[in-house]
Amino acid sequence: MDLVDRKYRILQAIIDDYILTALPVGSRTISRKYEQKLSSATIRNEMSDLEELGYLDSPHTSAGRVPSNKAYRLYVDQMLRPMPLSVEETAFINSCFERRTHQVADLSTRIARALSSMTHYTTAVMTRSPRSEQVLSHLQLVPVADRRILLVLVTRGGAVRQSVLDVPRSIAPDELYAVSRILSARLEGTPLSALPGRLVELSGGADMGMAGILQAMTEQQPEEAQSDVSALVIGGRSNLLSFPEYSDVDKAKALLSVLETREKVVSLLSNNGEMEISVRIGPETGMEETRDCSIVTASYRLSDGRVNTIGLIGPTRMQYGKVLSVLGQVGRSLSELLDENDRLEQKR
Repeated sequence: MDLVDRKYRILQAIIDDYILTALPVGSRTISRKYEQKLSSATIRNEMSDLEELGYLDSPHTSAGRVPSNKAYRLYVDQMLRPMPLSVEETAFINSCFERRTHQVADLSTRIARALSSMTHYTTAVMTRSPRSEQVLSHLQLVPVADRRILLVLVTRGGAVRQSVLDVPRSIAPDELYAVSRILSARLEGTPLSALPGRLVELSGGADMGMAGILQAMTEQQPEEAQSDVSALVIGGRSNLLSFPEYSDVDKAKALLSVLETREKVVSLLSNNGEMEISVRIGPETGMEETRDCSIVTASYRLSDGRVNTIGLIGPTRMQYGKVLSVLGQVGRSLSELLDENDRLEQKR
């Protein structure tokens, strides 16, 4: 028997068992349940080699092993087997799309609730507006400290961008309110991409007070990462607390803090492609608070050009096969709903 193949099969068995039980896996478990032809001693030697290669970790409280993040990455990339959904699970997902809607927020809420209930993970659904729709509706300037103001930009698509500006002098709230009204009136309908140029134009004929604000707005643009997010819905925030990985109070609080922060959730959902599924494991999520989590995201383009990104957040021992099957079925059901909406629109 090929040694590499044997290690591969033992590692896959360890990962499969740990995903199901959350208990460290020992050689006797592998011998009894997965590799009856191999002795426990042989399996122990292979497990030691896998640990040296960085695929297994040894908890101090147990003689068994647990998969490392490196092992999960190999599992997702090369070992993962499809986990077909049951008839009942498929029907449950389809039922979420039976009622036609033109409200993306309503659709997102239904998806978030359904998937968090079905998978017992936390679900987040983010809607991004097309770049071409990023046109300013209105703005607001709010004092936050001496010589510091909060700039809030709201687009016609409902996206909100904000940043804190440093200004050359203290500005009274009444004056800021008046400036907000003037700038909203003059800048309404301006594409956000053209906003810096318009601000420079306006600053040429502005008095000293407004010129200082306009210069600060030009120099300190709001965060681009949030610019086109028009809606964010989260379902099952507390679901993760039912997993033993989050029995530690401090770890649970840190994770819940992330799920309560819009900017961090948006960062977790962001990926490099549309209509693609992305799996990020542990440190790949990019946040210290979620280094024990995995997040699987899938993006779907809606008929009006907006993009819905659905993310499932769970422990690194997530049931990846089922999650991918669930997201695939959601994509098919969503496509059918959008096609039906398009047909009804064409008949009108």
